[in-house]
Amino acid sequence: MMNAALQQNTNENSLENVRKLVLDYGWNSTSFQIINPGISHWFSDKKDAVVGFVSAAKVRVVAGAPVCEKARLLEVAEEFENDSAQTREKVCYFCAEARLESIYEHSAKYSKILLGAQPVWKPSEWAKIVSKHKSLRAQINRARNKNVKVSEWNIEKASNNQLLRECLEKWLAAKGLPPLHFLVEPNTLNRLENRRVFVAEIENNVVGFILISPVSRRNGWLFEQFPHVPNSPNGTVELMIDFVMRVLASENFEYATLGLSPLSVRANIKPFQNPFWLRILLAWLRKHGQRFYNFDGLDAFKAKLQPERWEPIFAVANESKISPRTIYAIASVFSGNHPFRLLFGGLWRALKTEIKWLKEK
Repeated sequence: MMNAALQQNTNENSLENVRKLVLDYGWNSTSFQIINPGISHWFSDKKDAVVGFVSAAKVRVVAGAPVCEKARLLEVAEEFENDSAQTREKVCYFCAEARLESIYEHSAKYSKILLGAQPVWKPSEWAKIVSKHKSLRAQINRARNKNVKVSEWNIEKASNNQLLRECLEKWLAAKGLPPLHFLVEPNTLNRLENRRVFVAEIENNVVGFILISPVSRRNGWLFEQFPHVPNSPNGTVELMIDFVMRVLASENFEYATLGLSPLSVRANIKPFQNPFWLRILLAWLRKHGQRFYNFDGLDAFKAKLQPERWEPIFAVANESKISPRTIYAIASVFSGNHPFRLLFGGLWRALKTEIKWLKEK
């Protein structure tokens, strides 16, 4: 039988419990994102830990790692995996960071794949970074010269705000893929408690915004979203990031990250290779998937901001070798359990774009 502590349909009371645990113990950069819509929650028997996950293809895909005290991490993971075994489900920790990855590093019963890397800054060093890089200053000034102004909106103003929703919708419509979910869920404007929103405007017209979520145990924040309208002035995103970094520095926060850069190899780790079949798949994605998702462009953009370091990000599974079923489950949770619909939706968008380009020529 399924553990009674598993909440498939999270009500407001259990969501408050999730939020409290995340604010007490959240260390993974993705920890706060387990309150996103569509994520189920499992609570430990002691009620001192929570795991956010989505089930697909008999795999529980975990958002990051169990949220708990560091000393309890292995014990909580084992309890969660035992509960998963009762429903004959495997477990994959997606976007696992060093704390969890190191526990299973030498275990033959677990396997991992390198997903990419996430850039990290000390907000207090941001002003020095900008002062030393002319091209970054130029981008920021381009937006300022176009009268782009950034300010923080309180939760009451930002929550379900129509102007922000319209900006988000325009940004999503310009993407090569239909909206993704799970750790990149765009519909979070109705769950802003403990998050912060910074908005870029030109004469009261919203041209972009940044949503950040807390990484409490590292005294920092994840830049969770930075949507901007397609015709926003050059440098709008850089200006928003600059504004937020300086606010965080003034408030003595010590950690900031823009999150996972998929397929990035910038993290300085000892030699590691994904399985051969997966390397072929990822190479194909890098070469042919640019029309759907600009992996290299995103990676280059984040690198341009001169992070202090890059942290490796893994998927860790409780199976001796990462299986195609686990990869399929990961694709399913990001696509809302419709990976093929996502693929064909992306192809249809790409076809319409190319037809538009041909007409323009």
